[in-house]
Amino acid sequence: MIHPVIHSVTLYRDTYVDSVVQLSGTRSLRAVDGVDWASAAMATPGNLETLAAEGFDLAPLDGAGANDLFVAIRAGSDDVVGAAREAGETAMFAAHDAGPGGAVAEKPARTLGEAVARQEGSNVAVISVPGDYAALEAHKALSAGLDVLLFSDNVSVEDEIELKDRANRLGRLVMGPGAGTAMLGHVCLGFANVVRPGRIAVVAAAGTGAQEAAALVDRWGVGVSHVIGLGGRDLTAAVGGRMALAAVRALVADDATDIILLVSKPPDPAVAHEVVAAAAGKPLVAALIGIGDGFDVPDGVTVTRTLQAGAAAAVTAAGGTVPDLTEGLLERVRERAGALDPRRTLVRGLFSGGTLCYESLVILADVLGPVHSNTPLAKELGLPAPDGAHTCLDLGEEEYTKGRPHPMIDPEARIELLREQGAAPDVAAIILDVVLGHGAHADPAAELAPVCREIGRDGPAVVVYVLGTEGDPQGLDRQRRAFADAGCLVTETAAQASLVAAALATRRPEIAVGTP
Repeated sequence: MIHPVIHSVTLYRDTYVDSVVQLSGTRSLRAVDGVDWASAAMATPGNLETLAAEGFDLAPLDGAGANDLFVAIRAGSDDVVGAAREAGETAMFAAHDAGPGGAVAEKPARTLGEAVARQEGSNVAVISVPGDYAALEAHKALSAGLDVLLFSDNVSVEDEIELKDRANRLGRLVMGPGAGTAMLGHVCLGFANVVRPGRIAVVAAAGTGAQEAAALVDRWGVGVSHVIGLGGRDLTAAVGGRMALAAVRALVADDATDIILLVSKPPDPAVAHEVVAAAAGKPLVAALIGIGDGFDVPDGVTVTRTLQAGAAAAVTAAGGTVPDLTEGLLERVRERAGALDPRRTLVRGLFSGGTLCYESLVILADVLGPVHSNTPLAKELGLPAPDGAHTCLDLGEEEYTKGRPHPMIDPEARIELLREQGAAPDVAAIILDVVLGHGAHADPAAELAPVCREIGRDGPAVVVYVLGTEGDPQGLDRQRRAFADAGCLVTETAAQASLVAAALATRRPEIAVGTP
């Protein structure tokens, strides 16, 4: 029997929800048995294009725009569509519709001004609106005397410079655009991990880079005072480190901070030199991923080329001790390498964290030579990759998230690729990062570990790094145990996962216990 396919679209006019809520709704829609495809999103031109490509009739969305929410569901029956729609609405709207004990709650504020009026003690605005509107809302927040975490992307460089210049004049922070994580006064903003109080502050032009640095510092017993996100362009020549300079100068004056840990992909050298020099004698470690040897390092500054090395240097400077990260690792890698089919020689990285993908490209290139990627170290190393090439994919990039949630929130895209690469006869090792914390999937191991187990000992090794802390709601140890029980090689840092994968691909186990 041929079952019908139902395409259902529901429009909620004048209903704006931010990207995190949209992703939560989409995840709930897709979790309903019988749903083939679903999305909760704003009716922007790009989202409508995705909807049309999935076979939906756009007539119900006639006249809709960026302030209108739609829920689209493709399923085999009206009952499934109804159940999915109810699940999505509950995920997106229930928190606003009912207060404690089921009492009717106050409707969410519709404007920044209304929100400030309701909550007069606020000092930070988190802005997550389409890029066309983000700069205006950020200016409104600055005018209201607020610091800004600008989660939105697709904001022009010109608007970013104008916002940051104005913030500097006002003595405020503009973290972003595209700033996914921050922690101020131990309040987590965006995607953030729960870390213990401490004396190291993280300043980062990299979202998962900030999370990795903060999580390692926490796990190694020192703790974190603040995490300040900058947005990925802040240390470029165009933006000139406007917010990095402001952040470093503020932390120099902060009595709760003894050491500053700066995190970035390779910045403009002149900008980076000005930023690290602004530490003015307060110890600063700069983890500039993949930075070359020619960087001019001011006195009192330590520069590293990996996140692991940066966190280790900061912890050591704070008087802490970095634990042995390699105990028992050589034996585990030697055993797994010995079980691999000789035809298996390639590495595949399937990353949810863009900074972790970049760090992996740097580390793997040192050992294996050229590695191809959708975010390559050099243009000639882009995709499609030639046969027999190593590849690392940043699955948080637009080409993989168009019409579906970010992989930190929903592992569906990675599950498809994990199975595909697990069946490839020439793949020796698959690197999988799993990011915990606020905003991330509630139990990623429950979704990913069974697929890793399916690959089995006859397939490639799955090397897993879990980025998180014991304070995170998912539970670091519980997540790590689930992957280990599924037969994965679980590492202590993201950098170590890349070394382990390289060791397996080359059958040189000693690489796994090297220092990245």
